[in-house]
Amino acid sequence: MIRLVCFLGNYGKEYERTRHNAGWLFLERLPFFSMLNWQQKFKGEIASLSCEQIPLILEKNFEELLNKEGKIVLPKNVPDKVFFLKPLTYMNLSGSSIIEVCNFYKIKPEEVLICHDELELKSGFFSLKWSGGLAGHNGLRSTKENLGTADFWRLRFGIGKPANVNIADYVLSRFSKDEEITMDLVFQKASVLFAKILVTADLNRLLNEWAKVNVCK
Repeated sequence: MIRLVCFLGNYGKEYERTRHNAGWLFLERLPFFSMLNWQQKFKGEIASLSCEQIPLILEKNFEELLNKEGKIVLPKNVPDKVFFLKPLTYMNLSGSSIIEVCNFYKIKPEEVLICHDELELKSGFFSLKWSGGLAGHNGLRSTKENLGTADFWRLRFGIGKPANVNIADYVLSRFSKDEEITMDLVFQKASVLFAKILVTADLNRLLNEWAKVNVCK
């Protein structure tokens, strides 16, 4: 199961609501975001939910996950806590924050989920992915360098890759109004997947359904 969820972004007002901060924007859209208590540690901000809190919180917000008794039953051998991390290192050094958390709590790379923007997916798409290439993403590159492997989970939010545009300027620019509407739909749908991730022992069971989702169909 996932023990650490890392939301990638850049710290500072000039980067707020930019495409590269899609991971942070998704975090802020989660129904239980306001319930998380953040502390500054490990070169970032970190919060956690206990295995007792998770089903209680999700039962209030995700009817899709309830069994016939209106409950969410966690798998056996669930971790005591799931940690949520916002690195404050800037994107290209995100891995230095992630590895500190992993080392301290003895979290394995395959127990890590990275939430990030994705140039290789069109706007309106999101995707659950295991391992694979980095598609030039500096946050993923830093994560791989620090973990020593690319074998970690990713929740990718498509931002598109326009032709004849400077990529660095593009990812650090803000969404248009129409794109913000689309991203809100993406985040709403992706929050259901996120809830399932928190209560699923084997994420491979989710890959077929959530490998590439288009909310604009």
